[in-house]
Amino acid sequence: MMVKRITQAELEGYLWGAANLLRGSIDAGEYKNYIFPLLFLKRLSDVYDEEYENALTESGNDESYANMPEQHRFIIPKGAHWKNIREKNLEVGRAIQTAMRDIEKANSKLDGVFGDAQWTNSNRLSNTLLRNLIEHFSMYDLRVANVPEDELGTGYEYLVKKFADDSGHTAQEFYTNRTVVHLMTQLLQIKPAESVYDPTCGTGGMLLSASRYLQSQGLEHRNLKLFGQELNVTTSSVALMNLFLHGIEDFQIARSDTLKSPQFIEGDRLKTFDVVLANPPYSISQWDRDSWSSDRWGRNRFGTPPQGRADYAFFQHIVESMDAKSGRCAILFPHGVLFRKEEYSMRKAMIEADVVDVVIGLGPNLFYNAPMESCIVICRSKKPVKHNKTVLFIDGLNEVTRERAFSFLSEKNQQNICDAFFADKDVESFSRRVSLSEIEENQFDLTVHRYVERKSGVVGVEFADALVGFQQAHKDLNSAMKKMESIFKAGL
Repeated sequence: MMVKRITQAELEGYLWGAANLLRGSIDAGEYKNYIFPLLFLKRLSDVYDEEYENALTESGNDESYANMPEQHRFIIPKGAHWKNIREKNLEVGRAIQTAMRDIEKANSKLDGVFGDAQWTNSNRLSNTLLRNLIEHFSMYDLRVANVPEDELGTGYEYLVKKFADDSGHTAQEFYTNRTVVHLMTQLLQIKPAESVYDPTCGTGGMLLSASRYLQSQGLEHRNLKLFGQELNVTTSSVALMNLFLHGIEDFQIARSDTLKSPQFIEGDRLKTFDVVLANPPYSISQWDRDSWSSDRWGRNRFGTPPQGRADYAFFQHIVESMDAKSGRCAILFPHGVLFRKEEYSMRKAMIEADVVDVVIGLGPNLFYNAPMESCIVICRSKKPVKHNKTVLFIDGLNEVTRERAFSFLSEKNQQNICDAFFADKDVESFSRRVSLSEIEENQFDLTVHRYVERKSGVVGVEFADALVGFQQAHKDLNSAMKKMESIFKAGL
């Protein structure tokens, strides 16, 4: 078949066009439940055909050879190919669901990958709508020759972000600002063949970032061992598809509540990892505090968090999941974990145990739909000797770029923070390594500006948050006034 390379712009328009077909039928927060599985099914079918054609060419048109399972990365059972679904005029949803389940059964690696979307609910997805989606996805051949894995992965990540932008408050469940993730992987300097774990992995962005970091350094990335756990069934399925579509195979994604039922166990203890990257759900109140108080895995050695805030439960789980020698972690937290009174005793115990190595304060609006400040906390199982009984503080409040109502870390922002991190020395109004005795004098408060004096004229966080809120309110008001004006004119 003739290769027709698809440009990145064409790919992104094609993917978002599928989502637009769903507008008015389902909520934006549910787009991913349907679009990602269809995209993955189309990709599997097209790659299967590509492998078949390559095997035919290689064998001199030996069809039995081309059909051998060894010639294919994944098996497409009879009747489960995209072209079989495209032939259906009635009960299209049932055909899609059956094909997906048959593919999962035929490929153990793909168990549960398509999620649990309600394909047969005709009240939400009519035959006509599903056929329109099938025909839309049939516009392009998604074989590797047309869309290499890196490019399809980039398109997939584009769609993840678009869904996050479109779905409002639900976005925090599955999407973390990728520029912050990229910074975190740079700070931990991941090495080939290491194990990387994300206990609340969402769509797998942090695990992908670890692989991309090695690739960007020209290092071997295929022997990286990736592990993730995610409570939400749909989101964990998105993570599986995300990693497969990026060409990654050595990974495990477990579905379960990390606090209630950690899935990575060795013997009678938690499995440990070289690197832990995480953006835990912040301040959740629906969690099993009673079980935590007598946790069988010993994750409560620094204490039991209050019912209304599980942040320090995730914090302790992550610390207990670090390898005793090589373990290090980077956690994206809301700023409150650094100073809240109800977590004082746990924070004090963790600081005194000398596991906290670096605290990086970041500016507001880096969480989706939440204007609060964020921070990155870096811990190590074994600090370098010169870091013992100290914590490095970096004030990145102003290292945030805002464009078109979005906040992110530019390459320059990231570089400035990395420079301070790796130089590990005092820089006026930016970074400072502080002794534990000084932190004790401050009642074990880890708020960055207690230790790094800000220059006069730096906008306070509260004012910055208020300003952003005012700007958004002003924008919303202008939009509402324009809408009212158009309605009034139409009435005339």
